[in-house]
Amino acid sequence: MKVQAWLSEKRKENKVLCKACSQRCVLDVEEYGKCGIRKNEDGQLYLTVYGLAAAYNIDPVEKKPLYHFLPGTDILSVGTVGCNFSCKFCQNWEISQYPKEHNFEVFGVNLMPQTIVNIAKTQNIPSIAFTYNEPVVVFEYAYDTFKLAKEYGIKTVFVSSGYETKEALDTIRPYLDAANIDLKAFTDRFYREICGARLKPVLEAIEYAYKLGIWIEITTLIIPGENDSKEELRDIARFIASIDKDIPWHISRFYPMYKMTDHPPTPVSKLIEAYEIGKEEGLNYIYVGNIIDEDRESTYCPNCHFKVIERTGYVGQFVKNHLVDGKCPKCATPIKGVWK
Repeated sequence: MKVQAWLSEKRKENKVLCKACSQRCVLDVEEYGKCGIRKNEDGQLYLTVYGLAAAYNIDPVEKKPLYHFLPGTDILSVGTVGCNFSCKFCQNWEISQYPKEHNFEVFGVNLMPQTIVNIAKTQNIPSIAFTYNEPVVVFEYAYDTFKLAKEYGIKTVFVSSGYETKEALDTIRPYLDAANIDLKAFTDRFYREICGARLKPVLEAIEYAYKLGIWIEITTLIIPGENDSKEELRDIARFIASIDKDIPWHISRFYPMYKMTDHPPTPVSKLIEAYEIGKEEGLNYIYVGNIIDEDRESTYCPNCHFKVIERTGYVGQFVKNHLVDGKCPKCATPIKGVWK
């Protein structure tokens, strides 16, 4: 379904500025944005995939990954085709890059905001995520869904590359509870050459989302030879700690896919090294992912180090939550997160 993409601004000569993401595309008539799904028609911006889900599933919330947000619960996950990034390692490239690789064609099943919310309601799913592709490129679809979800007490999540503009974050803030944001690297070279984006807007979006009070968790996929130096990993950890040492950092193992099949999987030793660097920089909650490592997937009290949430498996499958009213049961230290 095609609808007006209202997070936009008309310009001279029928051009239109898209204000959803930091690509800030200025489009001529009949031109598509870098996402492949926002198009200028006669001086008006349109979203071509409103209500058109390319993927939707009921997932454990830990799969997003979110470890400090309603642990042990399900989340209704929705995604469309299209993305404002062009990551060479994308695990969902079949949908994220589809329009750009198929002459701006789109596909999906009809899944309107009311239907999404009804599924969550009838199945007692406490939260909804826009995920799989970049949610901000379907801003109006996500906004309408989240606004409706709030009427029923359902929480909401973005799983994002962190390219939201301040306008987008300000607009959706009343209806957005949490976000897992990729901090893919700490060099502009990586973002430009591998992702088709830039580093600075991501850092700004993370800082601004935190300032707005959105619960934030950060994920870094460690790719051998690209973003895995000790110096870069330390830069990432220091950046997160400079905002808040209680922001969880998810360190994820890379597996070869899409246009980076020539790179090997991340050595487990590198994940452990990153984990230790995070601890050295003072981060309280660090997790490894895409491997089985129960000790480094579980949550510990930063004060007495008691294991307050137990997890295991490749996606940190929830095992047991020992928190009492969001606090450590041993020393009563508050554990930061959204627990109910």
